[in-house]
Amino acid sequence: MKQGLRVGALLGLLSSCTTTPPTIGDAAPQLTDRRSESAYRKMLERYSDRAEIYDGFDTRLFAGTTFETMTFREARVRRLAEFQFLPKPRVEALLEKERSEEAQFHEFHLGVHVNDSRFEDLANKDSIWRVVMLTPSMEVEPLSIERIGRANLDMRAMYPYMGVFWVAYRVRFPKALADGTPVIPASATHVHLRLASTLGHAELRVHAR
Repeated sequence: MKQGLRVGALLGLLSSCTTTPPTIGDAAPQLTDRRSESAYRKMLERYSDRAEIYDGFDTRLFAGTTFETMTFREARVRRLAEFQFLPKPRVEALLEKERSEEAQFHEFHLGVHVNDSRFEDLANKDSIWRVVMLTPSMEVEPLSIERIGRANLDMRAMYPYMGVFWVAYRVRFPKALADGTPVIPASATHVHLRLASTLGHAELRVHAR
């Protein structure tokens, strides 16, 4: 009986453990218009995912990603416009820039929190991490991985799953192979971003459209 109570207490303790880094600093900014805030959060959820890598009870990596589809890019620009009260010509210029970039690449915003800073090296040529995109038809390596930098309030307003000590990356993949074959087939509903190393691996699944 006592053994059962001890097991039950342990399970209760484990179930109360969080799977995200502790909240430190200011919360991510939100719009005062609750309907706009809710609509953006739903859009973000559609194109985003979270994953963790553990070693027992020790955290190795927290990761979050957003697939920068044109639908999401437009929502992000309009969210920024609401925060900054941007004039219409400025909004249209930002949208045109987003359309140009989206036409060239499949792009992911990737945020990571690595407990050991030695392994926060995704943009390095000799990184321990291998990052690929998985589609229903193929595995594709990135054209580039660019370190954007530490998360700040402006970044977290757009990607609120990121914590204060997270680091952001821009990961770009080709739209098509050399022979013209689309990297993401028209029939695809989801794609995955995989991060793999000797520390472990994580797969983040997002809507393809």
